[in-house]
Amino acid sequence: MAPQANRRILNPSGTNDSNQAQQYTKGELNIDQLHPDPVTQFDIWFKHAQEEKVHQPETVTLSTAELPSGRVSARMVYLKEVDEHGFVIYSNWATSRKAHDVNTNPHAALTFWWHELERQVRVEGPCERMTAEESQVYYDTRIRGSRIGAWASQQSKVLRDRAELEQQVADVEKKFEGAEKIPVPEFWGGLRVRPAMVEFWQGRPSRLHDRFRYTKGEDGEWKVDRLSP
Repeated sequence: MAPQANRRILNPSGTNDSNQAQQYTKGELNIDQLHPDPVTQFDIWFKHAQEEKVHQPETVTLSTAELPSGRVSARMVYLKEVDEHGFVIYSNWATSRKAHDVNTNPHAALTFWWHELERQVRVEGPCERMTAEESQVYYDTRIRGSRIGAWASQQSKVLRDRAELEQQVADVEKKFEGAEKIPVPEFWGGLRVRPAMVEFWQGRPSRLHDRFRYTKGEDGEWKVDRLSP
């Protein structure tokens, strides 16, 4: 096949052959630096990212896939909770694309990228909806506008215009006028991704990155392997 005439190879912004060698020089990762439990290791890295002023380190790409087509979709969301059971994000689970995907295929992947530290974390595993009681706890911490917005937005549905959305918000505002306590919508709440695989990636020069993968065995124990970059 002949090369495409308009093909353009992209280089990182502001880089050239001489200074590309200076990329991925901020750290290294060895197995003796890792905690045996990947969630604890994530917490260590996350706190370090906060200390190093990484911009919004809780930002994460959530990837899902519908069945039977296998079509994959991804979007940026915020990690809101992490504990020994897994990683939690919140969203609409009635009308959104991710809701459709998870309903047909209850598995998901999370990808964190912390540019300032040249680090990436990947998580894969089954996911589950949190209970209304669990979701209410986080929902109550949101500002009122965000709580109203969760009720008003039929996420991913087509709108005629901005005015339609604003009217939906006004209708919900009227419904809860004067109410300090607003119940969490039944279609909105937390999704927990229970990790079956977690990978920690540290950038290194010449693209010879350090990668370590945790995989969970049937006995519940974690195995750690170094992967080729």
